[in-house]
Amino acid sequence: MSGYRLMAVHAHPDDESSKGAATMARYAHEGDRVRVVTLTGGERGDILNPAMDLPGNRERMSELRIEEMAEAARILGVEHEWLGFVDSGLPEGDPLPPLPEGSFALVPLEIATEALVRSIRAFRPHVITTYDENGGYPHPDHIRCHEVSMAAFEAAGDPERFPDAGEPWEVQKIYYNHGFIRRRLVQFQEEYERRGVEFPMADWLAKWKTEQGDLMARVTTQITCGDYFAQRDDALRAHATQIDPNGSFFAVPLDIQQKVWPTEEFELAKTRVTTSIPEDDLFAGVEKSE
Repeated sequence: MSGYRLMAVHAHPDDESSKGAATMARYAHEGDRVRVVTLTGGERGDILNPAMDLPGNRERMSELRIEEMAEAARILGVEHEWLGFVDSGLPEGDPLPPLPEGSFALVPLEIATEALVRSIRAFRPHVITTYDENGGYPHPDHIRCHEVSMAAFEAAGDPERFPDAGEPWEVQKIYYNHGFIRRRLVQFQEEYERRGVEFPMADWLAKWKTEQGDLMARVTTQITCGDYFAQRDDALRAHATQIDPNGSFFAVPLDIQQKVWPTEEFELAKTRVTTSIPEDDLFAGVEKSE
């Protein structure tokens, strides 16, 4: 057993399988404890896989997403915890409509932070992964996930904060996931050109002209995990209501991904230990405290 503990904090079920999943599978396989904490139940998600748009499935969305999450966690070899908040949904329109009453993004920050602090103090992770200030994309639950994660990182080790939420535990590092990097697709396209084959995501890449803030410039840590890409994809497919198996997530074959870009990317947001950038290990510099 390696003896480290990693907590990945996500907004909805399926987020864990599209952001850092191969990294989690690698650490779990190597003997570390990995726990996914899902803040909401994903109750307001749409059915994005045509094969699952069947009579009764919309009414059973909450139940289906619980089942899907359990299967994804099994595939990745990780532990899982629901934090119990309600999906805010993705508002659409101009102007945007108000969020539904009681949804996660409207929960007072202190209440949501205390819930995550309680989880942190129970699991005692050495490292946490979460989203950056943009949420990865501007879903209200993703942005709130960032805010709650950063607040809990600060509060979990402070005995004066939330004294009824368990014995204080100081997390040593917290990272942002950076999964959607344009440079990765460019290199895939170049590999297709070398092979003389049409790139299946050319139209998608052409629309993605620039990358906000050049995300690769923010990356501090790349984890080699190509051997676990198949597990990542199987975990994604387990979220059958949300992931179309014929969709863009699976357009580039695994052999090309493993050859051209066999890593997942993270940004070290805050650390309480000394480490050297760039890193190739989320636990670099971390002490194995019990």
